[in-house]
Amino acid sequence: FFFQAEDGIPDAQESRGLGDVYKRQGQAFSFNSLQSGQLIKHRILMDDEYFVETQFMSSSNQFVKTIGGFYQKNGKELIVNLEFNSNFSNDSLKTISISDRSGWEKISGVTLPLQGKWLMSGRVRGKTERRRDTNQPRKTMKILVDGYFQWIAFNTNTFSFMGTGGGSYSAENGIYKEKIDYFSRDNKKVGISLSFSYLKKGKDWYHKGFSSKGDPMHEIWVFRNP
Repeated sequence: FFFQAEDGIPDAQESRGLGDVYKRQGQAFSFNSLQSGQLIKHRILMDDEYFVETQFMSSSNQFVKTIGGFYQKNGKELIVNLEFNSNFSNDSLKTISISDRSGWEKISGVTLPLQGKWLMSGRVRGKTERRRDTNQPRKTMKILVDGYFQWIAFNTNTFSFMGTGGGSYSAENGIYKEKIDYFSRDNKKVGISLSFSYLKKGKDWYHKGFSSKGDPMHEIWVFRNP
């Protein structure tokens, strides 16, 4: 039920050893399907090692499901070992195989600052940074690929899924903007745009502004490698 453009996917095997610069490269794809008479939009974000697919209905702003994890290529086949699956309680899937990508449409825009995978690593309170251990199973990850973003909260030990949201983004002159296309927790937030200031220091991304609820936030994200 997850799948389907050309085999222009970054090669995970050949890219090993090229470091962070290559690992930030990625591609975004889209395709549609019909399920029970409903038009479902599929959006795929991936780099040379990680795959995320999300299904949503743009007509009703309804989130459907999302999956993601590290993948390997076996010829034309992608084998994805899932870190999260929002539908796990129903389908029990921890691994998927994708061989048919003929229906995928490449939607990648230009490569923007902050491209890559990031883990929530802490918050700033006043002048104090409060950090968390990103090696723990409970994670909040954000993946940014060619003008698209998605965050996902999940637990790799229990396979629990806590929420996700995504859409398009821009990052220029210290200003990061998001437009929400889907949000599992509140579809009334779909369509809104949020603006933040951002500062990148080494592998840290400082993200400051107001949440979709209007609450002030000053987060620290760290580049995920891998």
